[in-house]
Amino acid sequence: MTGLSAYAALFLAAFIAATLLPAQSEALLVGLLLAGEHPAPALVAVASIGNVLGSLVNYLLGRAALRFQDRRWFPVKPGALERACGWYARYGRWSLLLSWAPVIGDPLTAAAGVMREPLWSFLALVTIAKLGRYAILAAVTLQVF
Repeated sequence: MTGLSAYAALFLAAFIAATLLPAQSEALLVGLLLAGEHPAPALVAVASIGNVLGSLVNYLLGRAALRFQDRRWFPVKPGALERACGWYARYGRWSLLLSWAPVIGDPLTAAAGVMREPLWSFLALVTIAKLGRYAILAAVTLQVF
């Protein structure tokens, strides 16, 4: 993958991976890093931006959850949303630092919307978490290989 298509694919993979849809962006990032055709900081930035924007979709879904949660098409299962809201109520906004984590991260970002977390703090904490995860992954990949 070369040029703009690599960045577009990485952005899309990171965006989808951050939504409640199952996807994987880390493998693509590692592959692009190992190919060595693109600067690591640019790849980390693109993946982070895509992932944060995907989390923003979850947040907005969470804001609308009370209105749409009974619809068949709503992507969050009631039990998962209830558990995430409980976790969020217990640990507060700082739980968003776990938004990078598999399984619990995506529901936490939706719970932040349900719990009406201010957008500025949501974006700040999720950006720290997502950027940190991709930066560490890049550093480990480039150090090991």
